[in-house]
Amino acid sequence: MAQIQIPATYMRGGTSKGVFFRLEDLPEAARVPGPARDRLFQRVIGSPDPYGAQIDGMGGATSSTSKCVILSPSTRDGHDVDYLYGQVSIDTDFVDWSGNCGNLSTAAGAFAIHAGYVEAGPDGVRTVRIWQANIGKTIVAHVPVTGGAVLETGDFELDGVAFPAAEIVLEFVDPADEGEDGAAMFPTGNVVDELAVPEELVAGGKLRATLINAGIATIFVEAEAIGYTGTELRDAINGDAAALARFEALRTIGALQMGLIKTPEEAARRQHTPKIAFVASPVDHRTSSGKEVLAGEINVLVRALSMGKLHHAMMGTASVAIAAAAAVPGTLVNLAAGGGERRSVTFGHPSGTLRVGAEAQQVDGQWTVTKAIMSRSARILMEGRVRVPAETLEGDAK
Repeated sequence: MAQIQIPATYMRGGTSKGVFFRLEDLPEAARVPGPARDRLFQRVIGSPDPYGAQIDGMGGATSSTSKCVILSPSTRDGHDVDYLYGQVSIDTDFVDWSGNCGNLSTAAGAFAIHAGYVEAGPDGVRTVRIWQANIGKTIVAHVPVTGGAVLETGDFELDGVAFPAAEIVLEFVDPADEGEDGAAMFPTGNVVDELAVPEELVAGGKLRATLINAGIATIFVEAEAIGYTGTELRDAINGDAAALARFEALRTIGALQMGLIKTPEEAARRQHTPKIAFVASPVDHRTSSGKEVLAGEINVLVRALSMGKLHHAMMGTASVAIAAAAAVPGTLVNLAAGGGERRSVTFGHPSGTLRVGAEAQQVDGQWTVTKAIMSRSARILMEGRVRVPAETLEGDAK
C-alpha cells in the first residue's frame, strides 16, 4: 500500500524536538481536530509503541521528543500565527492536547518565518505574535533574522543543549491560566495547600503543595518531604518504578485538588497536565554533564516530571510556572528560593541552570502574573516530507 507524503520540518526548540506542519499541508481529514489527526501524528512519531522506543517514527522515546506542532495564519486580531501543540504518548494510544510546550514555542516563532507566514524583513530582530491555541494565550517571540531568513547559529548557550545557537527571547503574556473551572492562578485560593495523601506515599498522610496555573498547571512539593534533595538526576528517578508510581499518585491527588480531573482514572488520559515538580534550597551539586554548580550560583533547585518521567532539563512551560511561583511570596518555590519579593529567579535543573523572570501583582486579593520572560534557541534539523502508510487515515480523504 502506498505511503502518504506530507511536507514537514523537524525542529529543535529549547530542550525539545518536534515535527512541525503547516495546516494547509496536512491531509484534509487531519486539518480539523479528531481521530484522523491523532492517528496521523501518532504514526509520524511512531506511537503507540509497546517497546517504548518509537523506532518506526520520528519520535525519540522521551517526552521531550514525542511532539507534533501545527502552525497556520492567525484567526485572532493582533496575532501573526496560531500554534497548536500535540504531546504524543510514547506507549499508549492517545495524543494530549491539554497544554502547551514552552520549549517548542521558541521554534514556533522561528517556524512562522521559515513557513512564510511572517516576513523576515531587514536584518535585526523580528517580533512574532503567537496565539497558543491549546491554552488560549499570547506568546511573543523575538526572533533574530539576517539575509532574509532566521538566524539560527550563534553563541547563546542553553544547558541541556550540546551546541550554542542564536538566542530567541520569549514573552509569555498573562500566563496565569484561569483553568477549566474559571479558577484563578491559584485554583484553591491558597499559595500553599496541605494535601491529604495515603500514609504509604508520605509519612504522616499530609503533604504541603503549591498548586499553580501559570504557563502550565503545576504541582510543586518540597523535596525533603518526599525523601529527596532536589539534586537528583534522571536515573535516580526514572530507574525506580516505585518512585514513578508514587509521583503519579501524588500528581493525581493534586490534579483532583486543582479541579483538572473529576476522578482518579482520568489522570491516565491526561498525562501532559498537570506537571509535578519538587523544590529545594540551593546546595553545591553536579549536573548530568558532570558540571559543578555552586549553591551561590542559583536561587532554588527544581526537578520536574513530564509524561511520567523526570525531565532531563526543564520544560519551558514549567519554567514559566517556576518564575510565577517564585514571584509570589509564600509559595513553596518562593520559600525555597529564600522568600520575599523577586522579579527573577535562577534555578538548577538536572542539566544545569536557567534564569527566568516574572512580574506578579495582587489584585482584589488574587495573585496574577502579567508577564514571564525567558530565553531559548531553535534550529531546523531537517526539512522535506514525512511519510506514513496510507492506511493511517483509514480511507479518510487525503
